Amino acid sequence: MLLEIHEPGQTPLPHAGDSDTAAVGIDLGTTNSLVAIAVDGRPEILRDALGDGIVPSVVAYLEGEEEPVVGRVATRILEAEPHLVVSSAKRLMGRGTGDVASLGGHLAQKIHDDGTGGMVKLDVGGRVVSPVEVSAEILRTLRQRAEMVLGKGVDRAVITVPAYFDDSARAATRDAARLAGLEVLRLVNEPTAAALAYGLDRGAEGLYAVYDLGGGTFDVSLLKLEKGVFQVLATGGDAALGGDDFDRLLAQHLIDTRGDAIEAGDVKPVLAVARRAKEMLTDAAEVDVDLDFGGKATRHKVTRADFDVLVMPLVARTIEAAKVVLQDAGVTAEELSGVVLVGGSTRVPLVRDKVAELFGREPLGDIDPDEVVALGAALQAEALTRGSDTLLLDVVPLSLGLETMGGLVEKVIPRNTPIPVSRAQDFTTYQDGQSAMAIHVVQGEREMVDQNRSLAHFVLAGISPMVAGAARIRVTFTVDADGLLTVTAKEALTGVEAHVEVKPSYGLSEEEMGEMLRASLENARADVATRLLAEARVDGRRLVLALDSALAVDGDLLTAEERAAIDEAKAELEVAMSGEDRDSVIAATDALEAAGRPFAERRMDRNIRRALSGVEVSRLETRLQAG
Repeated sequence: MLLEIHEPGQTPLPHAGDSDTAAVGIDLGTTNSLVAIAVDGRPEILRDALGDGIVPSVVAYLEGEEEPVVGRVATRILEAEPHLVVSSAKRLMGRGTGDVASLGGHLAQKIHDDGTGGMVKLDVGGRVVSPVEVSAEILRTLRQRAEMVLGKGVDRAVITVPAYFDDSARAATRDAARLAGLEVLRLVNEPTAAALAYGLDRGAEGLYAVYDLGGGTFDVSLLKLEKGVFQVLATGGDAALGGDDFDRLLAQHLIDTRGDAIEAGDVKPVLAVARRAKEMLTDAAEVDVDLDFGGKATRHKVTRADFDVLVMPLVARTIEAAKVVLQDAGVTAEELSGVVLVGGSTRVPLVRDKVAELFGREPLGDIDPDEVVALGAALQAEALTRGSDTLLLDVVPLSLGLETMGGLVEKVIPRNTPIPVSRAQDFTTYQDGQSAMAIHVVQGEREMVDQNRSLAHFVLAGISPMVAGAARIRVTFTVDADGLLTVTAKEALTGVEAHVEVKPSYGLSEEEMGEMLRASLENARADVATRLLAEARVDGRRLVLALDSALAVDGDLLTAEERAAIDEAKAELEVAMSGEDRDSVIAATDALEAAGRPFAERRMDRNIRRALSGVEVSRLETRLQAG
């Protein structure tokens, strides 16, 4: 059912092109979504018969109806029958059932737990639906709007995603598009799409900050625009912050002012009231709002000053994230050519004031912040279908690496590396005769594996048995233009190879992504100490293994006293490695090395004698001369 109504026989846009089908740009937002098309470099939002370009990202599943209701009508149903409506589904894209516990009271939807631990499902009026299915309904409505306006089929789209969407959320977005009958030409980060709308439209060059505060996420990116190339120098943000959080704070304030307990079924209507009040406070100094729940109606006055006090901590979090991005890129606010605002929440006066204060200038505002992302996506869709693809150098938002001995993380692709990218690193075996290697792919900024997010496990089998350290395994990380990761491992001698495409687990929390960067900054010093201790333990463990292997073969070269001294030094090293003092581990490793040095020298002598055994003196002289 298409609820965003178009009049029959509505005239198609005259510039829609001559092909049978069209490619569009879509901003699939947490609160609102839009669709746009670009022809000859001129992007335009596709609007309904009333001139409205926005489709609220709200889906209602009515009892007895096969097709759901999407958009403005669904928002009206939300206030009357909230249990039948899903909103802010984007916040759940790529999540597992275990991840939504942290959202608890924020969801205002009933979670359906089937016990599998897989992708989160929602119980909506007796129907069980996933965020992917909800998003597909929104995308289908946008596609239908585009087809009505353009008078032709629409089968391809560039869809924007938050810069901090991980593999799971990006893959879930692709799945939703397929359900809606759309081929995804590319997933483009929302800040980059905004830069496309400004940069290509104006031919602008220089450094630009894109401050993107939407309904569910906050991204800030620093981009360099030069001769048609858009390079993201650094990106950051907070995947757990958006306009929805502003609404919740104001709703909670209203409930506290009233002093009544609220039932779960009344949460959505109160949130809707808070959202309207927030929007009115953009232009008004104060507003009156009515609450009607629990059999009682009350009226409350809210001033802009009250609202500013409530949301100031959230705005401050965005400003701190923006400062980190500037530091990451090594630039100052004075070096910027401009600041671009994206997302409806940037209309909040306090947000605009604080952004202007941070960057020392008024932000650019001649493109509607609600529409700028969709316009940029449309430009990219046109470029891709016409073979004139603008070079978009997005970045990896969090470092990618793998686990090494001792639970350490070896970063292969650091965060803020431009994509697409492919990087390789050589590794080796740890034990004699090792014929397989377990590869554990991780994502994050911390030094230890258990402090980061696990992405995938796979095994490279069939390695030729060799002494420890002799094999050469090249591990290659490849991130494509959509930010999706493939990891390949290949052993040089045999050519045996294994690879894994990192598929969505639907178990990742978007909040984890923002938390990873914050945690890496807060724990940087402790992380380094932890890594150094782990490295010392790995060195000690490697020495113990090598010594045990040598003793098993040539232990007869030692006297009883010498063997006892080595055993004692080894026991002291084991004790040190079980502790937390890195210096003790290093000292014990050195002591064991010293105790075993005479043994190593005797082994070398024996091996030389074995190699020369039975060789005639004349032949030996020839070898020496040849050497």
